Amino acid sequence: MVLPLQGKLVIALEQAVAGPMCTCRMADAGARVIKVERPDGDFARHYDDAAQGQSSYFVWLNRGKQSIHLDLKQEADQALLERMLAEADILVQNLKPGALADLGFAHERLRTDFPRLILISISGYSEHGPYAKRKAYDLLIQAEAGLASVTGGPDRPARVGVSVVDIATGMNAYQAALEALLLRERTGEGSDIRVSMFDAIADWSTVPLLQHEGGQSPRRLGLAHPSIAPYGVFTTQDGVDILISTQSDREWRILAEHVMGDPALAREPALATNVQRVRLRGMTDEKVQTAFSKLDAQTLIERLMAHEIAFGQVNDMEALGQHPHLNRMIIATPHGPVSMPAPPQRFIGQPRAYGPVPACGEHDAMVRAEFSGQSPQSKTP
Repeated sequence: MVLPLQGKLVIALEQAVAGPMCTCRMADAGARVIKVERPDGDFARHYDDAAQGQSSYFVWLNRGKQSIHLDLKQEADQALLERMLAEADILVQNLKPGALADLGFAHERLRTDFPRLILISISGYSEHGPYAKRKAYDLLIQAEAGLASVTGGPDRPARVGVSVVDIATGMNAYQAALEALLLRERTGEGSDIRVSMFDAIADWSTVPLLQHEGGQSPRRLGLAHPSIAPYGVFTTQDGVDILISTQSDREWRILAEHVMGDPALAREPALATNVQRVRLRGMTDEKVQTAFSKLDAQTLIERLMAHEIAFGQVNDMEALGQHPHLNRMIIATPHGPVSMPAPPQRFIGQPRAYGPVPACGEHDAMVRAEFSGQSPQSKTP
């Protein structure tokens, strides 16, 4: 099986989540990813010990990579990195702004010495501007960029339950790298691309920002939609929480008449449009809850299915682990196999195999020998 990035060499000066998310997708697509770790390793290796005694974050995002220790304060290791970059297609780095230049690898110098190299730099707030020197991590940016202000219930802001800023940043970096590879095919030139965590999540927050600036500042509603009603959680007669979504006034009429059994409500002028139902959200939700509280979960689900009203159950991680639609894969790690959700992309007729998670510094000897000229090898893993 020929993979789209097969033959591409990626050097990853990365840590935590955003950079590894980007290069994990590159490894999945067939690139050879050499993960450069500090002498004590990527600190994300020690976030928890939930995955066979290893960090769940690290196991999730570092499959299929090779790991080498480099102390980039030492001249010999700087020289080794230089030789690696001379062969590389892509450099991904999420060191703090200025750190790469301090080590002798300034962007401008890399662009001059390695004109075909695609340089992807990930930072918290970009490398210029009033916040450029601030340390930045996922939850800090969720708060700083206003995401937490539209997350949670009415009482207080909340964190999104996954590392959404890191994930958004890593996927934006991956997308940009693919675009740069396509551009290089046309021009022969590499690219210098900067991706910031703040910009990534500000982009994702465009709708609530525009709503606020348009005089309709969104409120925190828990498991409800700020712009659509009814779109939220309601409890059945037997105590099951069901989240329903209506997307049009037509669907509201179907819900009211055929699921809730209230034809008069379906024709109620005060609730005829989504804008009116949002303004009268309390009344709308009360009508839905009253009707749902008279139905057991199975009956309600059958009605929702029959009339094509979108819904979902409010599951926890236990339920996700047993979900009939969960597509799992098994990844080899230094401490044994780990079962985890598979990537969402499914390439029909082109099955993917995903590589193991490396031990810290597992490929030191091989990579050092290769790039010292002692053991020439191809870029393909």
